[in-house]
Amino acid sequence: MLNLNSKLLELEKSGKKINIGLIGAGQMGIGLVSQVFCMKGMRIAAVCDIRLEEAKKAYTLAGVSTDDIVTARTASELEDAVRRGKYAVTEDFGVVTKSIPIDVVIDATGVPEVGAQIALESIYNGKHIVMLNVETDVTVGPILKKMADSAGVVYTVSAGDEPGAIKELYDFADAMGFEVLVAGKGKNNPVDLEANPDSVRDEALKKKMNPKMLASFKDGTKTMVELTAVSNATGFLPTKRGLIGPFAKVEELPEIFRLKEEGGILDSYRVVEYVNGVAPGVFVIVTTKLEAIREELAYLSMGPGPNYVFYRPYHLASIETPLSAARAYIYKEPTIAPKGAPVSETIAVAKKDLKAGEHLDGIGGFTVYGIIDTYENAKKERALPIGLVNKNVVMTKDVKKGEVITYDAVKLDESSLILQLRRLQERLIG
Repeated sequence: MLNLNSKLLELEKSGKKINIGLIGAGQMGIGLVSQVFCMKGMRIAAVCDIRLEEAKKAYTLAGVSTDDIVTARTASELEDAVRRGKYAVTEDFGVVTKSIPIDVVIDATGVPEVGAQIALESIYNGKHIVMLNVETDVTVGPILKKMADSAGVVYTVSAGDEPGAIKELYDFADAMGFEVLVAGKGKNNPVDLEANPDSVRDEALKKKMNPKMLASFKDGTKTMVELTAVSNATGFLPTKRGLIGPFAKVEELPEIFRLKEEGGILDSYRVVEYVNGVAPGVFVIVTTKLEAIREELAYLSMGPGPNYVFYRPYHLASIETPLSAARAYIYKEPTIAPKGAPVSETIAVAKKDLKAGEHLDGIGGFTVYGIIDTYENAKKERALPIGLVNKNVVMTKDVKKGEVITYDAVKLDESSLILQLRRLQERLIG
């Protein structure tokens, strides 16, 4: 992202702005809108949310007068608003994806099915698509990336989200010629596999969060999803099914993340992992065989080696997302995206005893949580990707708490677009 600020300034001086269409005006979306109003060379031309008042609120919190906010029910109405220098709000994301002036669409819904619909429509209509929705990416990201490449647009997961922040560190280290051994993130609370919207409701209200989102953090699903995205973008494998999750301080990471025969916890290198105790940071563990570089790293207080940690102590979530939109538009490149065929999968596990005939409820709910495993292991077991789980998926067999849910144990939602994309991905990519 070198010189991105200069490129945005050039756009601003030329009178051109990158027109962004945001879909999803929740906690992440609202912060994103305000941040863009601090930036040069780009504008939030439209905000879509099924709660129209929340879309309007995103603008008013950024200082926009209500007189300048226009409700658009069609793409032509949105286009007219842009021509007049107004800001459009809508309940229909198709209005955004079909609108000619929109250059980049940002999906901030966090819902796998909706994210698949938004991404597909954006690509079809020639828009770059930024996914602040890792759940969709780990389910059908490879096929969406392939479609975007064919259409000549950029498909990318967002900067600021932990996968994007990890990938930026990975690219930094890899570009310098270091051998990257581990890519990972911190977790700020121990895994509670029984967390659900009811058990976290009070905390969620205090933090002004959606209880389902907080539950997905606490039950570990979000971490598994994020590291699946990193795995698919780098080719790194999970350390094991569900990962290890050691407790450690930053300065301890180079010693912990060594092979077992070297006194560490790893069976192999080129893996993804998380650590309790270093949140909200992200990290990569690197090494070098050259003595001159090791001597300089010691001089620079990076430790004695042979492994070293590059650590970023923050990730700014949706505040950074506009940088991915700018990078897609200006440089035509993603922040992070799948390399090709999937490497890892986040698979669904029963959060409680499930009975035949029972409906599932998806990520952050009462019925399932997700754990990471290799794609090959998941395929052999016919394990169900958690991104395919929604309220229309019905159990056809009893599954005990803690057991992996397989395709054979459910009746899937055949009306689901993400399911159809997943099947296409399996046929074409893997």
